[in-house]
This record gives sequence, structure tokens and C-alpha cells, in this order.
Amino acid sequence: MSRPPSSPSATTSDAPGRRPRATPWLALVALAYALVQFVLVVPPLAHALGWDETVYVSQYDPRIPAAFFSAPRSRGISFLTAPFIAAAPSVLVLRIALTLLSSAALYAAFRVWRPVVGVRTTALAALLFSGLWITQISGPQAMPNLWVAFGSVAATGWFLRAVIRRERRANWWLAGCVAATALFRAPDAVWLALPLIATALFRGRRTLPYLAGGLAAGLAQWVAEAYIRFGSVQNRLHVSSATEGDMGLHLNFDNAWASLNGPLLCRPCTATLHSPGLTLWWLALPVLAAAALAYAVRERRLLPTALPLAAAAALSVPYLLMIDYSAPRFLLPAYALLALPVAGLITRIGSHRALIAVGLLIAAQFVSQATVLSEVTASTATTNQRYRAAAADLHALGLRPPCLVSGPRALPIAYDAGCASAQVEGNNVSTTAAGIVDRATNVPTAVLTTKGQRPPRFARDWTPYPLHHTPGWTAWLAPAGPRGS
Repeated sequence: MSRPPSSPSATTSDAPGRRPRATPWLALVALAYALVQFVLVVPPLAHALGWDETVYVSQYDPRIPAAFFSAPRSRGISFLTAPFIAAAPSVLVLRIALTLLSSAALYAAFRVWRPVVGVRTTALAALLFSGLWITQISGPQAMPNLWVAFGSVAATGWFLRAVIRRERRANWWLAGCVAATALFRAPDAVWLALPLIATALFRGRRTLPYLAGGLAAGLAQWVAEAYIRFGSVQNRLHVSSATEGDMGLHLNFDNAWASLNGPLLCRPCTATLHSPGLTLWWLALPVLAAAALAYAVRERRLLPTALPLAAAAALSVPYLLMIDYSAPRFLLPAYALLALPVAGLITRIGSHRALIAVGLLIAAQFVSQATVLSEVTASTATTNQRYRAAAADLHALGLRPPCLVSGPRALPIAYDAGCASAQVEGNNVSTTAAGIVDRATNVPTAVLTTKGQRPPRFARDWTPYPLHHTPGWTAWLAPAGPRGS
């Protein structure tokens, strides 16, 4: 029996028996997030990588010697960027790829929460998180913290779906998200797992094997590397602690506050807070979190609110209580998780006037974040371009691969110059003075110094060349190089 031809009215959303098509708010948020990155972040950062970025990207760049990979780092971001940097040695291509991936990850991570907290809360939480300047600048950057945030949001959401909704597939997705988080930052995954495991012991013990299995799978590479490079997990943790400045009890709230609007890394943290009026949202976070928790208790829906709060608190511990320096990106996982209960609180406001007032406050917050984003992006681009200019000056002096660069800022400059890098002091010690002198007999070698700084003892008789495009920096070239021009 053939179907009767459909009339135009039968295809509209107002047809009987058919629901109006819902607005894809979360997808629109992800699209806006990508647009902000493409307009405000990618253009100024399109031609050079930052310091830490060069470390991660160089690990699997087939054209550049891998930079020293210190004990606290994990290789997830290196794995993520490897296919793009191998296919096209272009910073712009890498930025575009990461922008698209981070926008898709924002959608996917918060989409997990839709059956738990609803469509409006999910979209608003993604909007609040993606509206932060540090979230926006981190999207196109080859850095792990944003991906830990996405993994933490998704893992916590899948845990709740496994416990509350008893979805069978949720356990497997939970394991996968915990494993992915561990690949990007092994210690952060352990902190994330603590409140999830504690909750599972009282409610949802069936999730425990998946939590343990996901964590073990994600940590496997980090543990194997610990034995190969450091002799044991304990040794790697010891070296990591030393690299981080002897982790212990350090009340780090002041440094986190001082660096809230930049710089991207505050170590040692001598910065003063820039534009304090633009940081009121940070002070409001604990108040909003407490209000959300109180409301959840009254509604008897405690777990969907308390668990992301507990996970956010756990992920903040190492960065607020155990180190003595700071970077705004460190707290990205906490911000992402806190956005969910805060959004849930806002969507429960019943007063029309109150909603208008909150909407105006959120709009003002986005404007303030855009102001900070513009300033920090410009500053970051200037710093990255100085690295690239210094590398060009080294090329002009005849330093060509294979070559070696040492001294302050050697890692990013060496990457741009196509050279290996090595340090004899500081957090990235990878060789000795004798090792550099020995290498200098075989390849062109330079030691960099900044204004007023003397070269190390082994390079005192090397030839100094001021780097004209980076005033105040000097390259001390070993007698055996440069070769050619």
C-alpha cells in the first residue's frame, strides 16, 4: 500500500503528533567557543609555540630533536598533537586542529550531563566555563590542563549516569574517560579518582572495577616510563616533587589570586594582581558553590551537585595547597566542574527580574574575560615571537641542525631553530657542563644569556654575539661552531 503524498503542513514542527524541534543550545555554545578562538586567539598565536608547548610537541615531531621531558609531565598532549605536527609542520595548522578538537570536546564532555541535570543546565555550564579567558586561550594551545578538564567533566558525568540511571554502557565510558585523563596528567587523574572511588564505596560499588581499570590503563604508560627513565615510580615521584619545588604544605591561594589575569606562568610568583575588579567571579565561586549545595540538600538531589563539587575540590588540592607557584590553567578542571552546580543554581531561579539581573551579570563577566583575553594573548604572542626571532638570529650566525642550544629559554628557541636543547641547572637539568663541552666539539653549540647574566664557567671563553632582534640576549658560540653561514 503506497503512502499518500505529504502535504507541506505535515513537515512543519507544528504538525500534530510532532514536537517542535529543540534549539541545540550546547552545540551553539561549542560553535561560539570555536569562533572566539578563531577570531581572538589563533591569529596572534599562529606562527610560534610557547615554552611548554615546544616540549610537548617536540616529543614526536620527526623534524626536531625531542626536548627534555621532565618527571611531572605526562604524554597525552604529545600523543594528541603528534599526527598533526607530523603531517604538516605548521603552527597554524596545529592551532586550527586544536581549536576544532577542543570545541568538539567541550560539546562531548558536557553532553554527558544532559540526562543528569537537563538541557538548559548543561548548556549554561558549558557557556560559563567556555567564557573564561583561560579556557579560550587554552583551546588552540598544546597544553594538557584543558583536556584534563574535559576528561574530568565527562568521567564525573558518566559515573553519575552509572550510579543514578544504571546505564550499563556508562561504566565503560567512565573507564575510558578516567584513562584519557590519566594520559594527559597522571597525578590529576589520581586526585579525580579519589572522590569517585569514595562515593562508589557507599553508592555504586559496581563502578569500582571500571574506575580502577580505567585508572590503571591510563597510568600504564606513565608507570612504565617511571621504571625506564627513573628506576621506579617512587623515584619519579621524588624527582617530580623536586622539580615542582618540593611539594608539601604550601598555602598557594595568594599566588593563584595574583596570576588570575595572567601571566600564563607565575614562577617565581612576583606578579601583582592586574585589574582586581575583573576577578570578582573567582571570589564568588565558593559562595555560589555553597548556595548550590544548600539548594541541592533542600531538593534532595544531593549527589549530582555534591560530586562535581568534591571532584573540583580534590583537583584543586595540589595547586592550592602543595606548590609555591601558580598558573591560571592549573585550575581549569575545577572551573569546569564547578560550572555545573553553579549553572544548576541559576536555571532554578524563578523570578523574571532576577533572571534578567543574572543575565546582565553574566554578560558583564564575558566582557571582562574578553578584555583579559586580549591582553594576555597579545603578551603571549610577543613572548613567543621573541623565541622565534632569537632562533632566526642563531640561524644568521650559522647555527644549523644538527646543533645544540643551552641556557635560559633554550627549549623554545632550540625548537624554532631545529636544534637540540640541554640544561645544566634549573628544573630541566638534562646534562652536565662536561656533556655540553663534549657535544660542542661535534656540533655547533650556543649558550644563551639574558641582560646582565654571565655565561656558565665552561663557556667563558666562547665568542659572544648579541641577538639583535631580542635586545639584551646574547648567544655564546663554542669555538667549534658555527659552521657555514
